[in-house]
Amino acid sequence: MRRLAVWLFLLCSLPVQAAWFVPPDVDLIVVEKARHSLVLYHQGQPIKRYWVALGSNPLGHKLQQGDGRTPEGRYTIDARRPQSRFYKALHISYPNEEDRRSAQARGVSPGSDILIHGQPNGSEALGVQSSYWTNGCIGLLNGDMDELWQVVKEGTPIEIRP
Repeated sequence: MRRLAVWLFLLCSLPVQAAWFVPPDVDLIVVEKARHSLVLYHQGQPIKRYWVALGSNPLGHKLQQGDGRTPEGRYTIDARRPQSRFYKALHISYPNEEDRRSAQARGVSPGSDILIHGQPNGSEALGVQSSYWTNGCIGLLNGDMDELWQVVKEGTPIEIRP
């Protein structure tokens, strides 16, 4: 009994910030549009999967502003927005140079401000969302966005696949 008390004392006196309580930083985000899936990776291993909502026109790469499509390709998270129209937002580096050239050749704007974000501010968080409600962004439930916010840093690469 005394030995058990000593072990309990030692266990309870460990620092709260022990390494196993800290989630690993994410070094890659992969979005598979067809599966409505966002997967976080750490050192090549998937660590968490989320269900996501997409734009109203999900098939194909974003071609121009207002087309309701989510871009496809490799980008980075280039800004964190704690305050936006949505519950937290991570900005994606769309459009890249290729996107701009392609849109310019067609005489259109490529669009911009593609985000991973939570629900619109002021809406009730019901724990569910429809599949296609964004304007081309990647929408998450607020609780899921809280988790991403903790582990995704600026500069994290993101691959958005069909």
